[in-house]
Amino acid sequence: SMVWPPDSPWAPWWRTNTKTAKAICKLANIDNKDIVYDLGCGDGEVLLQAAKRGAKGVGIEIDPLRVFIAKVRVFINNFNDKIIIKRNNFFNEKYSDATVIIVYLVPKTLERLKTKFLKELKPGVLIVSYKYEIDLPLIAYDKRNEIRVYKTP
Repeated sequence: SMVWPPDSPWAPWWRTNTKTAKAICKLANIDNKDIVYDLGCGDGEVLLQAAKRGAKGVGIEIDPLRVFIAKVRVFINNFNDKIIIKRNNFFNEKYSDATVIIVYLVPKTLERLKTKFLKELKPGVLIVSYKYEIDLPLIAYDKRNEIRVYKTP
């Protein structure tokens, strides 16, 4: 298993597999009423699974190769009307229309994002974190898949 310093501000490319992406969508009860943001969306797997459940999605990714791969996957799966992939730093984006935010990011980054979430998000937005904890109200936990769902106060 890969080791990554928990206080590193940089996230490695740990891909979220299809099984985990489906588990994330199920635990968060993602459906056609949701607008899902995936911060550091990588190849877009979680957004593809959310779109299959009827949701609209926005992927934000800084790496140009990952952006290209995600856009190709969105096109191949015929979800151009449901998913937008943006090349940007997610700290520079606004998420005011989000109902669900997905993160698979290291603790140091999550701590910085928590401040942004509390300032910008409406109460009741779900934040789904794979692997790492966030100091927010926990409403669901899938221990086997290491997925936590939080709700903004």
